[in-house]
Amino acid sequence: MKFRHILPVSIVLAASLTSHAQQASTADQMPAHAKPPRRAYYIDPSVLDVSLLLANPPAADSDATKAELAELHGIETNRTPEQIAKAKADETEEDMFAYKSVFGPVFTPESLPITAALGEHVKNEQSVVGASLKQVFQRPRPFQIDATLHPVCELTTVHNSYPSGHALTGYLEALTLAEIVPEKREEILARADDYAYSRMLCGVHYPSDLEASRRVSYVVFGYMLATPRFQHDLAAARAEMRTKLGLPQR
Repeated sequence: MKFRHILPVSIVLAASLTSHAQQASTADQMPAHAKPPRRAYYIDPSVLDVSLLLANPPAADSDATKAELAELHGIETNRTPEQIAKAKADETEEDMFAYKSVFGPVFTPESLPITAALGEHVKNEQSVVGASLKQVFQRPRPFQIDATLHPVCELTTVHNSYPSGHALTGYLEALTLAEIVPEKREEILARADDYAYSRMLCGVHYPSDLEASRRVSYVVFGYMLATPRFQHDLAAARAEMRTKLGLPQR
């Protein structure tokens, strides 16, 4: 599945962030039974209300959703055992090191502890933003609408399809890695699309869930880039990773 990525990464909706920050509303309260929400590390959720930038997902009975469900049925019919195994592996690996296919065997948390720590913080920002958006939109998962689908990954009873948390994690990690190793930008972003597509191979997300995640990632990443804390951590990870990969410092 191919998505069109905006170039360059460093120019990411700065004007939009300013105008929408003025409209930001108080975050919705989480249900009483829910786990306490994560605390943001780089962003300020009271300033960055990404829900203002996303259209509502298609209604469950809309022609758009019917077309998406038909697409998922086609994927289900044609997916191979190898694709299923890869999609399941992508589901369990929600960290920077899902990109080891781009960087090779040296790209491990043991070899790159500073980069690994940065990746954990980036994933945390997804958890903050993604959980908030899922609560706002409450879109049913495909298999919750169409019982004839046969998903192969972890299921949920919660209506939380839009946007995809896995895809948002993957795109935020990809944009971070593209800042560290811009020489491999195209390969990194291609892997991000592939990682997101695994959610459709699993049968647990619609195409529009993935597109929403991609769009949100640019907004969130643009905000992160403007924070001194992220710039500090990014610089440390850049020095570590480029040294380990044998690349010149930037």
